[in-house]
Amino acid sequence: MTKLIMALDQGTTSSRCILYDAHCRIISEAHEEYPQHYPHPGWVEHDPMDIWNSQLHAMVDAMNQAHVTAADIACIGITNQRETTICWDALTGRPVYRAIVWQCRRTADFCRTWKETGGESLIRERTGLLLDPYFSGTKLKWILDHVPEAMDLAQAGRLRFGTVDTWLIWQLSGGKRHVTDYTNASRTMLFNIHTLKWDETILDALHIPASVLPEVLPCSGLFAVTSYDVMGAEIPICGVAGDQQAALFGQLCLARGQGKMTFGTGGFMLMNTGEKPAASKNGLLTTIAWNYGGKTTYALEGSMFMSGAVVQWLRDELKIIDTAQETEAMAQAAGGNGGVYLVPAFVGIGAPYWRPDARAAILGLSRGSSKNHIARAALECQVYQTMDVLAAMNEDMGTPAEMIRVDGGACANGFMMQFLADITGLPVERPAIIETTSLGAAQLAGLAAGIWEDEAALAAARHEGTHFVPGMPQEEREGLMENWHKAVHCALAFTQDDVQDDEA
Repeated sequence: MTKLIMALDQGTTSSRCILYDAHCRIISEAHEEYPQHYPHPGWVEHDPMDIWNSQLHAMVDAMNQAHVTAADIACIGITNQRETTICWDALTGRPVYRAIVWQCRRTADFCRTWKETGGESLIRERTGLLLDPYFSGTKLKWILDHVPEAMDLAQAGRLRFGTVDTWLIWQLSGGKRHVTDYTNASRTMLFNIHTLKWDETILDALHIPASVLPEVLPCSGLFAVTSYDVMGAEIPICGVAGDQQAALFGQLCLARGQGKMTFGTGGFMLMNTGEKPAASKNGLLTTIAWNYGGKTTYALEGSMFMSGAVVQWLRDELKIIDTAQETEAMAQAAGGNGGVYLVPAFVGIGAPYWRPDARAAILGLSRGSSKNHIARAALECQVYQTMDVLAAMNEDMGTPAEMIRVDGGACANGFMMQFLADITGLPVERPAIIETTSLGAAQLAGLAAGIWEDEAALAAARHEGTHFVPGMPQEEREGLMENWHKAVHCALAFTQDDVQDDEA
């Protein structure tokens, strides 16, 4: 058997492992969910050991399914939930606190105060991001301020900080490598996307010692080799990118103006802006798309905090479905939205509104509203949010998008993809492999390992997907969006001032 590429896709609710061959075909895949922790309203945490163990189990399962061993793996690519913050003791490898997840809003008060003193312009100018609790920087500060052991270890030079990619590489290498890539670094709110270095001014403002930070490396190249004790072989880890940048690469959006929409736990639209960062005037983020071959490519990003997680809420909290797949038939059975709109601001609302204090709401309920209407609203709200981000992106880019490439688990929902085409008025292309996040990580690793010579070889291996064509009348489309914006306005008008974002 030709050696395979192992892609690790560490997500917010599960860890996945997919084995690809040199033709970008999936040989096997496995995943394992792990617990979510909500210790206070607005707080979201993971146990770092759950992240690692679930990822390791998925790796073993995928290899067993394919009847291969570590010796059959040519290289490993890693993609991960971004912004999630982990700190551990370099000597023992023990986490000093749970991972603070990207969705967590505990530092909202600190961000609000820093904004009032002019901090946002510093962050925007140097990192391309907004001053928001979404990003890693204030999460790391919170750990240093609230976990006595963390500051003690930092002062002793033993504390290590990392996003999830860094944590996985540390574990896979047996604690020998403390590294990250440019894309994950660019999401910490600590990295200067112009100088491509950790920003000393921001570190000083947050009282974060530089000694805790990982080395930053290009997305395609050697990061580490796996420890023999962990994997039974020394396999090169040579491709790393945050999940949304990996999906952009996996969709082969390699030219300026090409973009994609990922429907995962959150929803994320990215547009390639070329070799120069583009500033947004419409609430979007400027970020690094990737760095390899000595060149940095940038992107504009619109981030929606809740996408597939809305459907997970229907399953786990409301318990009106058993599986996500049920929502497609329920939405169609509803025969229309019945005037019901769901604004999924469970952890605040992201682009282009950026209101961390917002709370979710269901509006337009009547006596005839059913669980089918709520399920349909959970799908439709993901599309309405996408349209808001697309409108902002079109304005920033100066030219309208001509099509939308989609990926992520939720794009398997045919109703939602057709609704996306109808609301945006654009053709929607769903690739044959919808898990383009893992595919992008595999491609970055494969380029470094010599499995593919160049981007043209990647394009030759791309598989044709499914197309959805818009068919909704413009008047109906505009009416639905108008009602959506009314619903958002109502949700933004209601905040819970009594919810404590920071620990008292």
